[in-house]
Amino acid sequence: MDFDYDLFVIGAGSGGVRASRISASYGARVAVAESMFLGGTCVNVGCVPKKLFVYGSHFSEDFEDASAYGWQVRQENFEWATLRDNKTKEIERLNGIYRNLLEGAGVTLFEAHATLIDAHTIQVGEQKVTAKYILVATGGWPVVPEFPGSEHAITSNEAFYLPEFPKDVVIVGGGYIAVEFAGIFAGLGARTTLVYRGDLFLRGFDDSVRAFVKEEIQKKHINLLFNNNVAQIDEEADAQGQSRYTLTMADGSQHTTDLVLYATGRKPKTAGLGLENAGVALGDNGKVLVDEYYRTSAENIYAIGDVTDRVQLTPVAIEEGMCIANNLFTDNPKKRLNYQNIATAVFCQPNIGTVGLTEAEAVAEHGGDLDIYESDFKPMRHTLSGRDERTYLKMIVRRSDDVVIGIHMVGPDAGEITQGLGVAMVAGATKAQFDATVGIHPTAAEEFVTMRSISRTA
Repeated sequence: MDFDYDLFVIGAGSGGVRASRISASYGARVAVAESMFLGGTCVNVGCVPKKLFVYGSHFSEDFEDASAYGWQVRQENFEWATLRDNKTKEIERLNGIYRNLLEGAGVTLFEAHATLIDAHTIQVGEQKVTAKYILVATGGWPVVPEFPGSEHAITSNEAFYLPEFPKDVVIVGGGYIAVEFAGIFAGLGARTTLVYRGDLFLRGFDDSVRAFVKEEIQKKHINLLFNNNVAQIDEEADAQGQSRYTLTMADGSQHTTDLVLYATGRKPKTAGLGLENAGVALGDNGKVLVDEYYRTSAENIYAIGDVTDRVQLTPVAIEEGMCIANNLFTDNPKKRLNYQNIATAVFCQPNIGTVGLTEAEAVAEHGGDLDIYESDFKPMRHTLSGRDERTYLKMIVRRSDDVVIGIHMVGPDAGEITQGLGVAMVAGATKAQFDATVGIHPTAAEEFVTMRSISRTA
């Protein structure tokens, strides 16, 4: 059969764009369909605008700390519209870059919704096209659970475009998005409450990190309300006609606020794609089921990124896209991503950087063969500022062969530091090799090569 395209990609996020560009560079005829925004979640309503907001929110502390260094800085009122609109300009610039990348690679871009008619036929806008291979890379979407008044809650998507900055915010959720936005709103001057139904947020991260972050963000005047949940939201108008929301909590208490942001999870974006017409099997929560080489239950259809609901990280989707291009359009052996030792960061304040196993995971796999190293100190910057903020480092070593199997950090630039340490862990570095490395002084990062005393064994 003569197809219109060798590869048709549904979704122009980071993974879809990378798969498209690299496939085209191998000589494939490629098309991409995107009905929303180029660059996907990360560029438009995810990591990029979020980190810009984190930068903006930290200036309040920077202004306060400056006086200890001889700078008399007058802290003026924060202008939400300036930050919001400058962020939007940067996102629009990045959208243009993604468009140029696709066009420069010779990829055909359809700015329309795509639906599968069968395993090789796609309805895209008003056209029908055919493709030998199809790649689903539509990502995920935030979900708000249904309960009385849930329609009054927003998600992180809307938080980037608020018409007015709220004086009081309630954030519901215990994942990294909830914790990051709590730091953003608090840093920008809003009274901020974080509600989580469990005992402690950031489930899945190292327990020592979770406990340390709890203590640190409480110092940022963020009210943490654990073991609770919102039962109902009621809207009312204040004297100026502005909406206010009364939250009735599971424990019967009430809280009135200007804004309710739900960050309680994301769902793979598979509805309305016609995947059932092509025999593509879906799992829990609508995720696309794939094998180790990203193939779905339909032989010629593949899926990568958040739509598969596995490791929801932009660099992971990009690497999976590289694998797709290699596997479909080169003679090289089959490639797949190694999901071990993927370094990641949480841009709460202070930041988290982590790579490898948590202590709980390490105990489950190597219990009785572990040495744990820890360091907890005041960052040098705050020896003058006097700010009550600390940094925490943790290294988990498998005693039998001295290999470092877990590294965790909470502190300024933790993500930047952990990225480099991720290289060492992928290379299988031992504690002796860390010890033999000369540190850069004075830095927080040097603590990872100077820790000599075992905190405990496990």
